[in-house]
Amino acid sequence: MDSSEHGSSVLSTGVASGGTLPPGLTEEEAEEIQVELTKVEDEIQTLRQVLVAKERHAAELKRRLGISPLSEIKQNFTKGWHEVQCSNAYLTASATFEEIGRSDAYKRTQETLSQAGHVTSAAFSSVGSAIRNQFGEMRNSPSFKSFEDKVENMKYKVMGRSNGESDHSPTSNNAPF
Repeated sequence: MDSSEHGSSVLSTGVASGGTLPPGLTEEEAEEIQVELTKVEDEIQTLRQVLVAKERHAAELKRRLGISPLSEIKQNFTKGWHEVQCSNAYLTASATFEEIGRSDAYKRTQETLSQAGHVTSAAFSSVGSAIRNQFGEMRNSPSFKSFEDKVENMKYKVMGRSNGESDHSPTSNNAPF
């Protein structure tokens, strides 16, 4: 097979698969480009295979050294966090926050919010006490006592039947249902 035969087969599977050459490109130029593309793709495939082999070898060495994936993640995280803390952006932001923390406006805002929190806490506490007192008063009311007696009577009726007891309980004479 001579070079012209090789070029036509390359062109038939590559550049000329659409049937025509790109504008401004001769057949010879297209053939050269196609050959170069094939070489580059072969090199890429070889590099991928070498990379996979190197990654396997590195994993085996790490395993033999006792380096687990978790410890590697921890190490990467620690290294990344250290790099963040050393970055100009982090140092600038940290300095800015320190300046804000020392400002009078920040201190006043902090005191105001603290006082508001104490007042809110006291308000919730008194609301809770009021609700507790209301429930206590309600529980001692005649309406609640009547309801409580009815529920207790119903409980005796249901429990008495399930335990084989009679339908009569000490309060069953007072129950309307």
